[in-house]
Amino acid sequence: MDDDSTTSRVRTWARKLHTIAQAGLTYARDAYDLERYRAVRALAAEMLAAAIGELPERVAPLLEAERGYLTPKVDVRAVVFRDGKVLLVREQTDGLWSLPGGWADVGASPSENAVREVREETGYLVRADKIAAIYDKAKHAHPDSLWHVYKLFVLCDLLGGEETTSLETTAVGFFGRHELPPLSVGRVTEAQIARMFEHHDHPDLPTDFD
Repeated sequence: MDDDSTTSRVRTWARKLHTIAQAGLTYARDAYDLERYRAVRALAAEMLAAAIGELPERVAPLLEAERGYLTPKVDVRAVVFRDGKVLLVREQTDGLWSLPGGWADVGASPSENAVREVREETGYLVRADKIAAIYDKAKHAHPDSLWHVYKLFVLCDLLGGEETTSLETTAVGFFGRHELPPLSVGRVTEAQIARMFEHHDHPDLPTDFD
């Protein structure tokens, strides 16, 4: 078994242990059981830290901050086209490009999250039209992630607005399918954007999901 395969399996085991520990901490009442589940969570933090190349003391507090039954996090990405080109933003954090989007806010629907992210990150006004895809991040060519993430890709109609940047973005632009800039692959992959072009070209395509 190669190193990448081993790392992937360790990461998967760590997440499963964290899920078991979090469920136990949520529902157990016996003090000894709670202590054991905390130990399992600590072990999961050590394994996950090793798998993603991070320090255990930085991973452990993130796992400990979780409350209730553990579920995947949700990342919403807005897909906006103009004249056959897709809207991308350059991220402040890594200088690379992505579809507008981010973590879903509690209390907002997927469409509301998509519209808000576009407005905040680009200045454009859009209307959410269709969920093109729901992907399990772990099943696509993204780098290792601390969390188990579902990625929602929402096709949006461009209504108006003026191009602006934000605290999170340093540039905004529309790009053709064969002129994509360097992508922030932790957020979106070239294959995913290519699939969004297919959805744009063929509106009757059903929603993709893993």
